[in-house]
Amino acid sequence: MADNRGNSPVAVLLAFVGGGVVGAAVALLLAPQSGRESREQLRGYARRAEETVHELAEQAAQVFGQAVDRGRECVHETQAVLTEAVEAGRTAMQRERERPASEKKG
Repeated sequence: MADNRGNSPVAVLLAFVGGGVVGAAVALLLAPQSGRESREQLRGYARRAEETVHELAEQAAQVFGQAVDRGRECVHETQAVLTEAVEAGRTAMQRERERPASEKKG
């Protein structure tokens, strides 16, 4: 029997990453180095984290832009198909109206 407690993979990943961050912070606080060295090390970590966040944001913006472009293409294609279908329906209806009544009964 499976034990499913409703934890999503994203929640598990976030918990794992959060635990890693907390562990790294504790290790820095308890490391045998001066406060100045620890602050410099923390600044370096923060700088790298900021760069990573900016890179991920740029990637997300690109993916979002591509998805929007694909969506627009899909809308235009669908619109063209529907316009063609409506026009074909109008043409067929017009032909049916113009047919003599004797041909319609058949």
